[in-house]
Amino acid sequence: MKFTDFNLKDTIQAAVTDAGFTEPSPVQRDAIPLVLEGHDLIAQAQTGTGKTAAFGLPMMSMMKADGSVEGLVIVPTRELAMQVSDELFRFGQKSGLKTATVYGGTPYGKQIDRIKQASIVVATPGRLQDLLMSGKIKINPSFVVLDEADEMLDMGFLDEIKNIFTFLPKQRQTLMFSATMPNGIRKLAEQILNSPKTVSITKSEKTNTKITQLYYVVQERERDDALVRLIDYKNPTKCIIFCRMKKEVDRLVAHMTAQGFKVSGLHGDMEQKQREVTIRAFKQGGIDIFIATDVAARGLDVNDVTHVFNYHIPFDSESYVHRIGRTGRAGKTGEAITLVSPNELRTIKRIEKDVGTTMTTQVIPTRMEVQNNRSDALITKIAETKVTENAINLVKTLQHDLDIVTIAHLLASLVQEENFVKGKDNIGLGLEEIELLIERAMQNRGNGGGGGGRNRRRGGGGGGGGGYRGNRSGGGGGGNRNGRNGRSGGGDRNGRSGGGRDSRNGGQGSRG
Repeated sequence: MKFTDFNLKDTIQAAVTDAGFTEPSPVQRDAIPLVLEGHDLIAQAQTGTGKTAAFGLPMMSMMKADGSVEGLVIVPTRELAMQVSDELFRFGQKSGLKTATVYGGTPYGKQIDRIKQASIVVATPGRLQDLLMSGKIKINPSFVVLDEADEMLDMGFLDEIKNIFTFLPKQRQTLMFSATMPNGIRKLAEQILNSPKTVSITKSEKTNTKITQLYYVVQERERDDALVRLIDYKNPTKCIIFCRMKKEVDRLVAHMTAQGFKVSGLHGDMEQKQREVTIRAFKQGGIDIFIATDVAARGLDVNDVTHVFNYHIPFDSESYVHRIGRTGRAGKTGEAITLVSPNELRTIKRIEKDVGTTMTTQVIPTRMEVQNNRSDALITKIAETKVTENAINLVKTLQHDLDIVTIAHLLASLVQEENFVKGKDNIGLGLEEIELLIERAMQNRGNGGGGGGRNRRRGGGGGGGGGYRGNRSGGGGGGNRNGRNGRSGGGDRNGRSGGGRDSRNGGQGSRG
């Protein structure tokens, strides 16, 4: 199916063509015809699947551009408001459709002036309610959209949404888009929608199939080391690390910065201008790693995020879906990686079942595996590097005292030193240990204990951190690529042998 099959208004279709879109995504394919037919709609689709175009294109195709506010889009966050507004403006500018973005933290006057000139208002619930209740604006939109409805419910905006609808005309077309459908959203839909049609993806499609989902089992004390090791190994172009709490974000930002990464944090205590500067820097490549809480990252739309890391498991399955939806967007592939303690294995299995997905458990790469990766990348980079005149002159100068082979060895040693990986040889559990823990966790569903004995087997361990990225000081003891030698108790990396670890650590593995 092609976008041209929808018979959109010529100017809207021209904007779609200019944007390079030819084939609709599944939610666009199913939702656009129903909206064009005039139906109210409930659409369930994960983030990053093209929901804005799914409601925006048919809505704008039916607008008159008569100078009044014909469309209202309500979103949970400022960031999403700006992103949706930008996208709708791009699609509507050939049709003379202007957008106004309305959110808190900015002067009322400018926003009111823009609303008076707009065909579409994109607003957050709090500021929109203030404007309507104070009588500062009166609008009669023919189209009303609730985008990320479940997020608005989670953020406590349900009462504001209900109140906003008391100011809107009864004769309207209402569209609700949501990644999940909790009871609160279903009840709201019954109140504000009129005989809605439904677009729903199957359970197996709730998480984007272009996202590879992995989890690694580590002791609580190993999370920082595991995160750094995985980022070094995966070498993401751009990634988001999710934390549960603001204090975790701040601490992890400081830790990752100390490791030499370009990183910034985002949480609810930040001023709006600081948030906008931070997000812009992430989008434009000024920073590579974004560390955020769930609430702060809602509405964040960056198409080139290659990896999402869950520093801790989210509190619920819906949050997991929203988190990993930040990668694999716009038809691209992505990886979602979750760090799990032994006591959290039942939780990760429950999330896996709830969202109808498959998560693969893997072992944290060894220090030598990361080193080998870096060496391979370095060889490729050297082979692809163009020889400069300055380099030729440098080698000629060195040849006065050294032969060419020695020069090559010295330069390679210099580069390798900068590329050297330090830290613990081994981090986390081996595959057979993980399989045994999963088996026991499933057998002990009704038993809250049982973790102590497993964790006693993994207590102790050495190794340091700190230092510059690629030159981190500290080190674990010995060990070869397949073994656990150098960590007290020895044992096979993928096996269950090796005892004598500190039994005092038997109670570890809390959810932090």
